[in-house]
Amino acid sequence: MKNQEIETTTLAGGCFWCTEAVFERIKGVTKAIPGFTGGAIKNPAYREIISGRTGHAEAIEIHFDPEIISFEELLYIFFSTHDPTTLNRQQYDVGTQYRSAIFYHSEEQKQKALEVIQNVEKENIFSNKIVTEVTEASAFYEAEAEHKEYYSKHRQQQYCQVIIDPKIKKLKELFSEKLKK
Repeated sequence: MKNQEIETTTLAGGCFWCTEAVFERIKGVTKAIPGFTGGAIKNPAYREIISGRTGHAEAIEIHFDPEIISFEELLYIFFSTHDPTTLNRQQYDVGTQYRSAIFYHSEEQKQKALEVIQNVEKENIFSNKIVTEVTEASAFYEAEAEHKEYYSKHRQQQYCQVIIDPKIKKLKELFSEKLKK
């Protein structure tokens, strides 16, 4: 019998199509919603976000069952499926809207995020320092319908094949036991 409730966290690891494609495959994740957070204006439109002038990051609001997958496990998947050492950039996507960020929803998430970053840096997985921002969650604005389940609906597009496919391959190699059947 489950006595814990579904938790929420918000992660930004570049283009939200990529981040959503990764986390929607994880056991215990009940929702992976693409959207925008961390910016200065209310109800931003996608065209405003991609200009880089609103301060928002493309992000995924993740709802998860901590009895199936822990917050820490989600963070290790997060750090393994994007480059947390590039400031405001993920591969070909450049701008503050593509920054690496953890938007925590509790003080406990904040502390665990800082611990995981410290552990990942100690393991010397990356040759450069992690620049992932750790910031309190603020208003989250869901992306327009055409951005939801983008990878699942558009796998034949070149962006999906060149950018997202390698992330999914790495996810399957490193975390096969964490994937939904």
